[in-house]
Amino acid sequence: MTATLISLISVFIGIIGANVTGVFFKKYSFGLIGNTIAGVFGSVFLIKSFGRLGFNPISIMQLGSVNYSLFFINIIVSFLGGVIALILISILNNKINKPKR
Repeated sequence: MTATLISLISVFIGIIGANVTGVFFKKYSFGLIGNTIAGVFGSVFLIKSFGRLGFNPISIMQLGSVNYSLFFINIIVSFLGGVIALILISILNNKINKPKR
């Protein structure tokens, strides 16, 4: 496995996280395409923000083989990134489109 493949898996997991959240919590859903976009950006943002703690793709492959504990943390953070991004975008959308009285 290479660092590029780990990055792609992380983005894919973020997409899954956002779409699963959209299925279970309809009030946060933006449809398949909207949830996918939120998952991509949420996953990338959270991995880039917190990846310096040691679970970014380069750290996972640092010794030439996969460090599965760091890879598992990367997957969890990517999933949560997709979920958090979808919820935050939904809250922002509701605040912007608040009906005027």
